[in-house]
Amino acid sequence: MSSLRPDQAGWLMASAAITLAPHTAHLPLTLSAICALLLAWRGILVHGDRALPHRALLMVLAATIIAIVLVEFHHLFGKEPGIALLAGLLSLKLLETRSVRDGRAVVLLCFFMQLGQFLYQQNMAVAALAFIGAITTVASLLALQGFAEPPRARALAAARLILQGLPLMLVLFVLFPRVQGPLWGLPADAYNRVGGLSDSMAPGDFARLGESGAIAFRARFEGDPPPPAERYWRGPVLTRFDGHTWRTGPLRSSEQPAYRPQGIAYPYTLTLEAHNNHWLLALDFPAATPGLRFSDDYQLLAREPVQSRQRVTLLSYPHTPVGMEETVFNLRAALALPPGFNPRTRELGQRLRGEAKNPDDIPALAIAHFRQSRLSYTLEPAPLGRDDVDSFLFDTKQGFCEHFAAAFVVTLRAAGIPARVVTGYQGGEINPVDGTLVIRQSDAHAWTEAWLPGRGWIRIDPTAASAPQRIENGLAAALPDSTRLPLMLRADLAWLHGLRNRLDALNNSWNQWVLGYNPARQKELLGGLGFGEPDWQTLTALMGGGSVIVMGGLTLWALRRRSSADAIDRSWALLCRRLASIGLPRDAWEGPLDYAHRLARQRPDLAETLTALATDYARLRYGPATADPLQSRRFHHSIKNFRPR
Repeated sequence: MSSLRPDQAGWLMASAAITLAPHTAHLPLTLSAICALLLAWRGILVHGDRALPHRALLMVLAATIIAIVLVEFHHLFGKEPGIALLAGLLSLKLLETRSVRDGRAVVLLCFFMQLGQFLYQQNMAVAALAFIGAITTVASLLALQGFAEPPRARALAAARLILQGLPLMLVLFVLFPRVQGPLWGLPADAYNRVGGLSDSMAPGDFARLGESGAIAFRARFEGDPPPPAERYWRGPVLTRFDGHTWRTGPLRSSEQPAYRPQGIAYPYTLTLEAHNNHWLLALDFPAATPGLRFSDDYQLLAREPVQSRQRVTLLSYPHTPVGMEETVFNLRAALALPPGFNPRTRELGQRLRGEAKNPDDIPALAIAHFRQSRLSYTLEPAPLGRDDVDSFLFDTKQGFCEHFAAAFVVTLRAAGIPARVVTGYQGGEINPVDGTLVIRQSDAHAWTEAWLPGRGWIRIDPTAASAPQRIENGLAAALPDSTRLPLMLRADLAWLHGLRNRLDALNNSWNQWVLGYNPARQKELLGGLGFGEPDWQTLTALMGGGSVIVMGGLTLWALRRRSSADAIDRSWALLCRRLASIGLPRDAWEGPLDYAHRLARQRPDLAETLTALATDYARLRYGPATADPLQSRRFHHSIKNFRPR
């Protein structure tokens, strides 16, 4: 039999269930089901007051959990298998929890698993779930230490404890010297589930991204943003083609761009979500920025992979001419086609070259051919054959942006025009709540660049020829059927649009001021409070002073707190002082009833009153907490009116 009380076991099970619930989104289905069954088994044992399972059976179950993790992940080390293993062992631990000491181990596991949620996401929803889990787990800790109480009273006590710690937490958050980057090392697979663009592209890749409503990045412009037709956010540039997949070529980078910015400038701040790659997805074409690098195909690159949210202030010039003096090596790579693939598209390119009066006319002839072919833009293109481009252009005539871009580049290369695929994001939507331009994964896009003598690399978007609404009004406006889009992105649900904008604005504030509270933000905040440019010594002094003030305030509050027991003691002390004034003092060792009995022998005339008052005091002070309020008021009133002589 377990030595834990039913309420203690119940709180531990509730803590484990609330802690594990958010993890079911990324745990293997089999393991989630096993955790649920183990928790239910523990609940049945508590309800029936039955014995816990034998240790041998628990060992078999532990081995089973380890085997499932090995089958799912093929190893036991790293974020994914580590969290999965802890989830299974936490559920199993409850089946051997017999003592308060075991219960404390469950509490520690719950806290660790709540911290593990932030390895996946760090948004407000995850923080709220962790806060609820913390309240439940602190309530479990209180239950292990004290007597049984109603669940509501226990939960309120836990919430009060956590709220009392918030002022100190706030002081530490604001004033603790910020360190750029994590304070501890993360497992090697910590960023495996980070989604977004890749350095390769095959048919169907962008269609899958088009079904995601996740935010890729945000941009806040100083002034009006560029028109939709100029909102091309440059990512990986794909030059190599093997007949099916496009890949990046060798990258060379420097601290200065290979162009001279000119034309209209757009200053903005980019807040980029983690994607575990070097590219920064800037608007074409950014000026030099300290700490960043530029590739020879005009990508803006970070020095390290973007593994956490980053804020970068940039200045972009979309009308800048680039590649006027391109190298022979790059042009040769932008003409290469694999032999034996897409013969019909090759023939089309050669025919267009014969029809053109000069090479500059070929891109326009290719666009005209795409329009005449009545290609349709869809998230559900028909399956393609071995020659992907031929199948798209001449057979199915259905595709997403990657189909259009790939077919256009192959056509231009076959016509002798250097061309390449550029991937990134196009468009974005202004959030009317906070004025931020929000770019989602569904805005992922592929377009083309062609090189023409005297003009350099020029952007040509073949998708716009068949689906101009995609460029002007976004993905939902361009698709004939938007049912495959995420619910929040569908244009026919305006009220959901408004709700999404409010949530996005709230999350953006959370990202900027909580998750994005970096050394620069800290200096900005403290500078606004009059502390100038604080160094770590100043921050340490401020933090120490703030902590002392908070702890002093909490101590004074605790000392001055008045409870019903305090009021009862004050009334009893008043009675004792009045009796002492007439020569009947209470000895230090005497309890209230002993004191009353002694005085009854000395002053029989006061015996009835003193015995009643002493009995009421003992009942109110040492009896059940749920005393009759009427009795308490009567006790205070009787002592107030008692004037012994």
